[in-house]
Amino acid sequence: MTHHQDKQIEIINQIEEQVKTDSLEATTVIPVNNFATDNRMCLTSVHFPAVQYTDNIYKSLITPLKNLFQNAYYYEPSSLHLTVKNIRVINDPPSFTVHDIETAKKVLNRVILKHMKFNIYPYRLLLFKNNLALMSTTDEELDRIILDLDEELKREGIPDDKKYINSRYFFSNMTLARFNTAPPGAFKEKIVEISSDLKLQSYCVDSVSLITSNAVMKKLTFHTTANLKD
Repeated sequence: MTHHQDKQIEIINQIEEQVKTDSLEATTVIPVNNFATDNRMCLTSVHFPAVQYTDNIYKSLITPLKNLFQNAYYYEPSSLHLTVKNIRVINDPPSFTVHDIETAKKVLNRVILKHMKFNIYPYRLLLFKNNLALMSTTDEELDRIILDLDEELKREGIPDDKKYINSRYFFSNMTLARFNTAPPGAFKEKIVEISSDLKLQSYCVDSVSLITSNAVMKKLTFHTTANLKD
């Protein structure tokens, strides 16, 4: 475990404490009755992991939970993703324009090509009020990518409108499920059990895509994909 990963875990622990006291300061997705048909759209940069990786996550993490809380919306394997850098949070109507998309494409292609591939290290599940996420520490390169994108997006007039609790030691999280009613006790207990015995391999992030989509990766449009350096 590196110093950077230790700091990431400190941030994640802070988030967990805020969740427990219902005082989370970061921007979150407000629940809707039907996440799949949700018309709220975001502009964001993400990585879609290899099929083998997402299939394994679905089978080992999502499948054991589905029967315990059938009212939740569970991401399909093809929709599981890692957010790299938000640009515009979900909104209806969208809070971005065609010009913003084109500008963001230029920024992403310019910035991502300068940076290296990096690894994520999944280590726990975290239950938020309205969603469940797989949390991962990362190599320090993720911080460099995010801060570089943030600076360039601001310079081009489309700063990130998401509120964060930290300005560095960014980590990786993958949303597994969303819900609009409180999960039952058996669901929460199973999360603790799965999380305590989590055995997922590290994964190398080698590309970043600019997309528009709703929160669960429906109505998804790819605008560009840039590869990170070896």
